[in-house]
Amino acid sequence: MVEKNYLLLTPGPLTTSEEVKQAMDFDYCTWDDDYKKITQSFRHSLLEVAQVNDEEYTAVPIQGSGTYGVESVISSTISDDDTLLIAMNGAYGKRIGEMADIYGINHVDLVVDERQPITLEEVTRCLDANPGVTHFAMIHCETTTGILNPIEDIIPYVSGRGITTIVDAMSSFGGIPIDVKANKIDYLISSSNKCIQGVPGFSFVIARKEVLENTKGMARTLSLDLYGQYIEMERNNGKWRFTSPTHVVHAFYEALKELKEEGGVEARHQRYTNNQKHLAKGMEELGFKVLIDEKFQSPIITSFIYPTDDFDFHAFYQQLKSDGFVIYPGKISQVPTFRIGNIGEVYDEDITKLLLAIKEITG
Repeated sequence: MVEKNYLLLTPGPLTTSEEVKQAMDFDYCTWDDDYKKITQSFRHSLLEVAQVNDEEYTAVPIQGSGTYGVESVISSTISDDDTLLIAMNGAYGKRIGEMADIYGINHVDLVVDERQPITLEEVTRCLDANPGVTHFAMIHCETTTGILNPIEDIIPYVSGRGITTIVDAMSSFGGIPIDVKANKIDYLISSSNKCIQGVPGFSFVIARKEVLENTKGMARTLSLDLYGQYIEMERNNGKWRFTSPTHVVHAFYEALKELKEEGGVEARHQRYTNNQKHLAKGMEELGFKVLIDEKFQSPIITSFIYPTDDFDFHAFYQQLKSDGFVIYPGKISQVPTFRIGNIGEVYDEDITKLLLAIKEITG
C-alpha cells in the first residue's frame, strides 16, 4: 500500500523538491574522492551562507540530527573548569541544560517565559551576577513557539565580555540572514533538514577556527568529538571519521544549489516571511489567535491557540492530513496550542489551499 503524499507544514523534516529527492538515487562510497569533493564543496558553501571566509571559520558536519550537533559542541568544547550560561525560553534551550547535566558541566540557567524573547537586559544582569561564566548558549528561532530571539543584540555584547558564544540556529540558518562574523558567533549549529531544505541525517557546526582549535582533548565522547571530526576532514580532504549518510549528503549538496538558484538566503527569507504573514492573517480571519506577538514572531513556524476549550486537535490533525497537509502539535504547557510551519517547498498557493481546507473543517 502506497501512502498518499502530503505537504509537511513542520519545522523539519520538511517537504523537499523532486531534485533533492532524486539526488538520493546515487550510491556513493564514503572513501571515494568524488564523494569527498562533495563534502568539501558543501562545507565551503555553508561558509558562504554564513557570510564568513575559510581563513577564520570552518564548517564541520556531524552524523545525526540537529541535537547531535548541539551535543557535539556542548560535550566537546567546554572544559570541566568552565561555566556555561544557558538562556532558555523553550524546550530547546532546556535541552542544552539537560546535556550540561549529563556531562557534569557547570551551568547557570536564565529561564524566560516561553512567550517572551530573551533580552539583552536579562542576559546582562545574569552575567553581572555570575562573573565566572566562560561560555554562553542560546536558541535563535525557538520552535517551541516560533519566537525569534535577538541574537544580533545579545551575542556581540556577550562576546565583548570575553565569553565564547554558542548559537543554536537549527530552524533559522539558511532561511534568515545571519552574519556569523559580525554577530561574533563562535559556534553556530544547524542541520541538513531545515531551511537549507535537505533531508534528515546530519547536523553541522560553523565554528571559528581559533576557538575550535583550542578544544583539543576536551571531548567527553568519541563520536561527538567536534575537534576530532574537524581535524580528520582537514587532513583527509573531507573524509568523515565514521560512516556518513552518503545519500543525505548528496541531497544536501543539491539543496544548497537550489538555495543559490532561488536567490540566496535573502530571497528564501522573503518567501518564508510572505508565507507566514499570509498564514497568520488567514488563520485569524478563521478565528484562530496567534500565540506570539507579531514583533517577536519568526517566519519559520507559528503557534496558534486552541479556538475553544473543547477543540479536538487530533481530529483536526487527521482531517488536515487526509486533505494533504501535516501540521505540528503544540509544545508549551501554559496554553493549549498547535503549530504550523511554512519552510521547505512551500509557496503562497500552498498556504491558500491550506486555509481553504481549514475553513472547510471548521466552517
